[in-house]
Amino acid sequence: MDTTLLSILLGIGGMVGWGIYDFLGSVFSKQIGSFKSLFWSQLAGLISIFLLALWLKADIAISSTAILAAIAAIVYSVGYLFFFKGFEKGNVPIIAATMNLWTVFTMFFAFVLMGQRLTATQSIGVLLIIAGATLASIDWGRIRHQKPQLSLGVKEAILGAFFFGIFWNISEIISEDIGWLSTTLLVKLGIVIFLLIFAFAKRQTLGRLNSSAKAKAVILLMGAIEVGAVSLVNYGLTIGDAILITPIASALSIVTIMLAIVFLKDRVSKPQGLGIVMAIVGIVTTTI
Repeated sequence: MDTTLLSILLGIGGMVGWGIYDFLGSVFSKQIGSFKSLFWSQLAGLISIFLLALWLKADIAISSTAILAAIAAIVYSVGYLFFFKGFEKGNVPIIAATMNLWTVFTMFFAFVLMGQRLTATQSIGVLLIIAGATLASIDWGRIRHQKPQLSLGVKEAILGAFFFGIFWNISEIISEDIGWLSTTLLVKLGIVIFLLIFAFAKRQTLGRLNSSAKAKAVILLMGAIEVGAVSLVNYGLTIGDAILITPIASALSIVTIMLAIVFLKDRVSKPQGLGIVMAIVGIVTTTI
């Protein structure tokens, strides 16, 4: 199969997986809190990738990039802590659209630090993403009475996008060195360790999930879906560039927003809807 086509398909796989994970994460962030939702789903993801490694009888490679893996785990954890906090506070479609900015941050770091370059069309796509995310993130209902104000959770979503942008460039370096499976396993292990340390430092209560058996099963499924998305994108990074693959995967907002509209009956204003569409068009444009 052509490398470019395979990269696109892997990016789409990441898009669908993260879209479902983020939608479910938004639901459980409001029910049990953002931290618990993140921790238990990431722990489930670690167990899933560990079982996959055992099934494949894979040799897990550990090299000097183990330090980078630890940094990647911290950056990814912080990004999702902000992201889920945004979901806990705000409207799902708006937060999901704002998170599209992680594509811009990823491309920026890939351009500056790794020498990867954009075509003119991709540059236009980046501008559309920025403009769309701006439109989607403003609480337009308050403009008539006072100055424009960011919707709840948007600040956290922007910070999360920034950390994700850093993460994917680091992940590309690690994946090219030790492979997608070792990268995913090491990073997931680092994420769980970091979240445990974070919980202890901030006196966050993990305890047992006070949820129904069905809810617990869904949270476990969340972890398996998310680690599958990460694995697909990490594999893609071993055969392609972050500057191409991550924009495709970042179209996850399409999945998240559609699920929120259908199942949560979330509503957005016309300007915010236009912003969401612009951001999505921008993501698609960056793949051309």
